[in-house]
Amino acid sequence: MKRTTIHISSAIALLLGLAACTQDEAGFLPEGAEGTPIVFTATGLNPAATAIAGTRAPADGNWEGVQSVAVLMDGTVKAYDVTPSTADPTSATLTSTDPYYWTNHKDITVTAWWPYTAGETTPPAVKVKANQSAQKDFEGSDLIVADGQTVTYGSPTLRFTHRTVRVTIVLTDYTEGLASVRLTGLSTEGDNPDIIVPYDKGSNTYTALVAPQSVAAGTTFITCTFTNGKTFVYKMKNATDWQAGGEYTYTVSLAAAKDLGYTIESNGSYTVTSADGLMNVAELVNGGKTDINITLDKNIDLTGKEWTPIGTSFSNSYTGTFDGGGHTITGLTVTTNDEYAGLFGCLGEAGTVKNVVMEGVQITNNHSSSFAGGVAGFSWGTIENCSVSGSVSGTVYVGGVVGAQWGGTTTGCSSSATVKGMVDVGGVAGQTNGSATLTACYATGNVTLEIDPIKNISGGGLVGFNGGSSVLACYATGNVTSTGSSTGKVHIGGFLGDNYTTVTACYWKNNHEQGFGYKKAGTGTEVTKVDGSVVTWQKAVDAMNNALQNAGSKWRYELNGTLPTLRKQ
Repeated sequence: MKRTTIHISSAIALLLGLAACTQDEAGFLPEGAEGTPIVFTATGLNPAATAIAGTRAPADGNWEGVQSVAVLMDGTVKAYDVTPSTADPTSATLTSTDPYYWTNHKDITVTAWWPYTAGETTPPAVKVKANQSAQKDFEGSDLIVADGQTVTYGSPTLRFTHRTVRVTIVLTDYTEGLASVRLTGLSTEGDNPDIIVPYDKGSNTYTALVAPQSVAAGTTFITCTFTNGKTFVYKMKNATDWQAGGEYTYTVSLAAAKDLGYTIESNGSYTVTSADGLMNVAELVNGGKTDINITLDKNIDLTGKEWTPIGTSFSNSYTGTFDGGGHTITGLTVTTNDEYAGLFGCLGEAGTVKNVVMEGVQITNNHSSSFAGGVAGFSWGTIENCSVSGSVSGTVYVGGVVGAQWGGTTTGCSSSATVKGMVDVGGVAGQTNGSATLTACYATGNVTLEIDPIKNISGGGLVGFNGGSSVLACYATGNVTSTGSSTGKVHIGGFLGDNYTTVTACYWKNNHEQGFGYKKAGTGTEVTKVDGSVVTWQKAVDAMNNALQNAGSKWRYELNGTLPTLRKQ
């Protein structure tokens, strides 16, 4: 009995051994046969990337949004579902309703990839989208592959790697007016695009997926365009290989792309194209470039801008030529306790301002001895063919065009601005002195004197205190009024407050019967009130034009409306 038992046991052991040998030699059973379903662990994505909710993460280093991958074994492809790990978004579990099975403990060879298109039998070639500006198109350009990997029973892990390259662009310093960012000059091998529109991740960061490639030194690989139409390109400094799975980040300063609002011409002059450009040029002058020539290329709107006058003191007076080109500067606003206020603070002897319309200026100078004017607070240079509207307010030297003109010339200028001040106040100029001349100028704005109680006061429709060398063919129509009283001399006139020089072919029509508040004895004065009957504006125009012609001036008056206007022949 004992021997029989031994024989039976041996037979059973032999049968079991034969069965095991048969299973090992058979390999994998046909699909659907009994066995253990193969469940893979997927790893290998960028662990440094930060998961973003709702994104398709292979592009961002996690599995969120990836629903399935293709798994290739023994010439057969099956789709496996992806379940991201809640503890580690860079890891996922791969399962299938139609899985492969473990039928032995031998290592197996597996290839897997994403994205998967039904019918694929091998991983596709890298082909990215040209427009990756939408998140789905950026992420959809990715290709991750676990290629020919050996998988061990009990630890079926597939390590995926990217077949694409991620290029990240971080823009710094200046992005105002940025219209587009492009990756350019790319390889078209494999029918890939040569230009890619990247995905805007925010915070001036752009990213794109591209095919692996070599980029030669000097290649224009980043192109930025701005809403002003300008394009700025950035070239690869050194030859670079963009390898599969790599991430390459380029921090690009756009400081050079900043639109300064001006261009520098070959002759060294500055052409201004915007309000910021005018402010930047003013800063250059005030920083020491006092002799640069400046030209306006278009109308300038300074509304809402904090203006600092060009040439803030005698020591940095503007000595170049400013040519407005007939363009308009709108909304210049200055409220200051500094001494000089206007488009220009101080205009030097060699300085010229011409051909500019100042519209809607708002100038308030609270300095105790202010120089305030729409064009210039103080000038000993040349002001020609400038006009001013708005308001100018100050204390001592206040004029619609220029606060004080000491030497130099003011020619062909006009002002409709309301002017208010305390001492020397006039529609065009608060004061002229030295060798200063006023030719073919007129003022139509009202003038108000808030009289200083202890100082001598001069106020006039055209000039407050005229101590220059001549006034030729000018007129004034704005009313001149005053408030308060002074223990000093108060001289207020419809045309000039104080006059110490020759006045030729000049006219006024306002609330004053006297053209001069004070006239120095012996000065030649031809100033006449237009009464509309004996003296008409047509007669005034004829007389002023005759005087201008006799003086060799190219300026002439025209009477096309109720008041004369100027033109230059």
